Amino acid sequence: MIVEYFRPKNVAETLDLLNNPHIQTVLMGGGTAIERYGSESIGVADLQDVGLNDLRSRGKKLEIGATVTLQTLLGHNQIQDALKKSIHLEAGQNLRQVATIAGTLVASDGRSPFSTAMLALDASLTYEPGDEQVSLGNMLALRQESLENRLITRITIGLNVQLTYEYVARTPADRPVICAAIAIWPSGRTRVVLGGYGGAPLLAMDGPEKDGAEETVHDAYSHAGDQWATAEYRQDTVVVLVRRGLAKLDKEI
Repeated sequence: MIVEYFRPKNVAETLDLLNNPHIQTVLMGGGTAIERYGSESIGVADLQDVGLNDLRSRGKKLEIGATVTLQTLLGHNQIQDALKKSIHLEAGQNLRQVATIAGTLVASDGRSPFSTAMLALDASLTYEPGDEQVSLGNMLALRQESLENRLITRITIGLNVQLTYEYVARTPADRPVICAAIAIWPSGRTRVVLGGYGGAPLLAMDGPEKDGAEETVHDAYSHAGDQWATAEYRQDTVVVLVRRGLAKLDKEI
């Protein structure tokens, strides 16, 4: 339950609110995840005036302001088609208009297409105070600890990275039961991230080349059974998805 509402004008004011000892203050970009606090009394810091909604290309990197919406990122002409695909699958158009990039990543679980793709791209987050850079993987693994009294100001991804996103779902527009995002850098570095299961996407492979990817993802899903699918089904299917994704990337090289 929201009992206090704040509208800070800059990063410094926002950090002061996060350190308020009298009430827990929750950051709000699009507001799509506020309901998860239920009846708990919270203060809300609305970020719309803080100025974190810029998109900037810097060489081979794209810097995404924390409050840039999914829809705005979707319309950027330099991002990978597979990243656009993951955004389409993450949410419908109405939600994409308000959901922010940082908020979507922080609130995501293992069935998030967008987080799966961003983790494959080895996205990095910049925190204040301290202008500290943290990998998305570390944030997802230590969400509560890494975000305490901190503000995500931007997210950075590479633009020179090839990306594919393959998935299986009950319907074409549904959240995945199994998904795989594969990223390959010009150097040959290959990252494979699996989703559709658990509390966060799983980094299955990050190596200097793609050899061994199929065996690696099969092993990574060895205990990935839940109400949606057995571990054995996921193991067999993800190998097919990764094989398909790698074949697509080979055609692009």
